Amino acid sequence: MTRAIRVRAFFALAVLALSLYVTLTVPVRLGLDLRGGTQIVLETRDSPTAKADSEATDRTLEVLRHRIDALGVAEPTIARSGDNRIIVELPGIQDPREAADVLGRTAQLAFHPVLGTVDAGEASQQPMPEQSAERVLPDESGRPVRLGPSALTGADVDSAEARIDQQSGVGWYVGVDFKGAGGDAWARLTGEAACRPAGDPARRVAIVLDDKVISSPQVNSSVACRTGIAGGSTQITGSFSREEARELGLLINGGALPVPVETVEQRTVGPTLGATAIEASARAAVIGTALTSLFIIAVYRLLGALAAVALACSGVISYAALVALGATLTLPGLAGFVLAIGMAVDANVLVFERAREEYAARQGKGLRAALTAGFRNAFSAIADSNITTLIAAGLLFFLASGPVRGFGVTLGIGVLASMLSALVITRVLADYAVARRSVRRRPRLTGIGDTGRVRDWLVRRDPDLMRRRRTWLAASAVALVLATSGIALRGLDFGVEFTGGRLMEYSTSAPVDADRARDALADAGLPRAVVQTSGDGDLSVRTGQLSNAEAAEVDETIGDLAGGAEKIRDELIGPSLGDELRRGALIALASALAAQLLYLAVRFRWTFGTSAVAAMAHDALILVGVFVWLGKPIDGVFLAALLTVIGYSVNDSVVVFDRIRELSAGDRKTPFSRLANTAILQTLPRTVNTGMGAVFILSALTLLGGDSLTDFALALLIGIVVGTYSSMFTAAPLAIELQARSTPPPPTATPRSTPRGAAAI
Repeated sequence: MTRAIRVRAFFALAVLALSLYVTLTVPVRLGLDLRGGTQIVLETRDSPTAKADSEATDRTLEVLRHRIDALGVAEPTIARSGDNRIIVELPGIQDPREAADVLGRTAQLAFHPVLGTVDAGEASQQPMPEQSAERVLPDESGRPVRLGPSALTGADVDSAEARIDQQSGVGWYVGVDFKGAGGDAWARLTGEAACRPAGDPARRVAIVLDDKVISSPQVNSSVACRTGIAGGSTQITGSFSREEARELGLLINGGALPVPVETVEQRTVGPTLGATAIEASARAAVIGTALTSLFIIAVYRLLGALAAVALACSGVISYAALVALGATLTLPGLAGFVLAIGMAVDANVLVFERAREEYAARQGKGLRAALTAGFRNAFSAIADSNITTLIAAGLLFFLASGPVRGFGVTLGIGVLASMLSALVITRVLADYAVARRSVRRRPRLTGIGDTGRVRDWLVRRDPDLMRRRRTWLAASAVALVLATSGIALRGLDFGVEFTGGRLMEYSTSAPVDADRARDALADAGLPRAVVQTSGDGDLSVRTGQLSNAEAAEVDETIGDLAGGAEKIRDELIGPSLGDELRRGALIALASALAAQLLYLAVRFRWTFGTSAVAAMAHDALILVGVFVWLGKPIDGVFLAALLTVIGYSVNDSVVVFDRIRELSAGDRKTPFSRLANTAILQTLPRTVNTGMGAVFILSALTLLGGDSLTDFALALLIGIVVGTYSSMFTAAPLAIELQARSTPPPPTATPRSTPRGAAAI
């Protein structure tokens, strides 16, 4: 065993051991679409007295954090997104009305005199009167106290911030500045409290935020009775840490600077849908991976079996990387994880096919040398094709949002893991296998000792596919016209994600007729509701903007009609966010085209880059057109599929162009069209075998992945078929035509003139 093999083996074992450790010890973080719950995206708005800037959003976030804690939700998540958006995730919350009402209410801050403490039994019998009347609330230590009428509100506070004691340099306090009449009101409030003896609960002032006492400081003994704390400012002390003082300051500021918030997005997923999606995806992954493994074992025998082992390792590494990065696994992300396993076959197929060519060229001599040359010669195509897929994944991460962004993360991780498994793990296993004498004696057992049936058939027939290149281009143009005519005639049916509105899905105890559901909803005041049903009892309702109260009426209507219905999904997208997401989708597509063109122009000739991008646009338009003709919506999940198809399409074209570049470097005399034809024939076995590997995975997702993944997998299946065709019969013929127009014709020889009177034969 050479030193290089030992280094690769050690590296592979280290990565696998670490991946297994992470897989077994670190739990995965599931998105709400898989574990069930509600996600609400809030957007802060400018008010007459405050601007919804980054600082105001921070203050609002702290107020909302305390409100969420009051809801008693297990493991809630609240985070800022950008300057003026706050994302709240509430696992287990299936009825978002209460949460949305609590989160959307403007913060109410007030300062109350403490009248005294009360017994727990007495407190339980106290009524809860209006804000101006007396009330009983627990203070920050949990003791019930009786509060007098509000003396100040948040509108009287100018600012509050954590400050450090300049004299000692170690103590933290909260400095509060009042504005207008607030300073005088604070002096009166503290002056009355100062008349009470030290230690008396009535010497305290309660700061109440949203009916919760957040602090009840005692008036200092140096403050005179009836005089109070004058000057329009005060200090709240109490052995605060820096974080405690900052949090209290933010809470007071949140009440002092009330910033309205608006719900721009709301998603609710039932726990049964998430569990079903996980189970269906896992089943599809197992069956699809098993079929893919059996296929590559049948084609490449021993090396195919080793590739199947590397495939399983790729799945473990991908999962471990996902967990280690703390990424959230969403439903599209789960599909991306499964898809990445199928696409991981591509690198192995590229290596094995090049090894087959090398073994045939060496006339059956040097099995190890052929395998080494296969890895070396395939590296360029593997790198280029995977980089194009990574570009698509990166665009999804940076330009998409929500679950679709999770798909970009898992797809990118999967691509990197597949390269690692193919170039390191597969190579270690394959090098070890072909070094065995028993294997070298049976070269056909390895799978690279023969050229394969597809290549043998191509060698016998040697078809000149590019002789009819203009016919292929015409066929591509016809398919493009048929697809785009559907877009022109029927229009794009954008999903709620891109238009704004509300989408609710129900699982009904009995199938419901769509027309009856439309009539019932029309009677309930929703004549424009779009109702779709499926044969297994699922029903979806798509409408314009609805409040939570109006959505509850839809729930009741569907429940009465079906004799019982469970809401499994509820999505609310505001119109402004819908416009933003639609613009983001267009930017993502345009960026994908531009990025791919730039990369291909750098790596190849401009004619290759232009041809590949044209084929990519051809594939994207056909996929959109097919979905329009099928009456399926264009939503965020479809966008993820579309960008994946773009990456796959370029992937296929890059493999063909990489072979053309290799052939033309060693042969300057053969016409370009003939070189292109040879490149297509040589790469066709790889195209067929890789496509079959992905088809097994996607077919399993389509048939077994459930309603949530069917459209996604179907889009990818269509894209792979169209992309495989276009790489050979659109990109290559177009490159030949562009090359012919960009290359000047060779100079023709000028015949010498015959001298006058000379004999000519």
